[in-house]
Amino acid sequence: MPKIVVSIDGVVIKEVELTKERTTLGRRPYNDIVIDNLAVSGEHAVIRMVGKDVEIEDLASTNGTYVNGKAVKSNQLRNGDIIEVGKYKIRVVLEAQAQNFDKTMVFKADMLPTLGSPSRPAPLVSGVPAAPVNAVIRVLSGAAAGREVSLQKVVTTLGKPGVAVASITRRHQGFVLAHVEGPHMPFLNGSPIDATPMPLKHGDRVDLAGTEMQFEQTGA
Repeated sequence: MPKIVVSIDGVVIKEVELTKERTTLGRRPYNDIVIDNLAVSGEHAVIRMVGKDVEIEDLASTNGTYVNGKAVKSNQLRNGDIIEVGKYKIRVVLEAQAQNFDKTMVFKADMLPTLGSPSRPAPLVSGVPAAPVNAVIRVLSGAAAGREVSLQKVVTTLGKPGVAVASITRRHQGFVLAHVEGPHMPFLNGSPIDATPMPLKHGDRVDLAGTEMQFEQTGA
């Protein structure tokens, strides 16, 4: 089934299967794919299924819709095409993928990401194989204090769009923490991280919008 893979700064946010004739994309919460970013218009673009073809149409957005670096009003999509909306890159996958991964894991009700359909959150995917280690995030403060979340997925995103969204990604050498969006940067061991993904080691403390967490890792 055709699907799209949404990422920002090289960090995969989510995968959305194109199961409908029309899949809308924009900043407003009623879109099928919600991207809470000021560079994205309220109703930015629509992806249409026309028989076996997949097309994208820009809905007179403020900053435009780009396919493979070229501004488009309407364009047929091919496997591997890259749609650009603001800082987000959306890869078009028209061929079957070998793996699917679990949906986004978050920690507290008021930090639920709005990326994607609120009625059917999409799973995350990445081309990076899972690292041969086990790891968890232990929540230390807030309503979810004491909860442990196993980092079994390739990408786990957490936070609140427009405030602070971060991701933890599995790589061959271990796990990395990255800022995804929002004015509040994640803190790692008391220091804010920059745009570069930061490697995590056992015992590291992460603070995201006032919620404190600890990264714990063990061998396979």
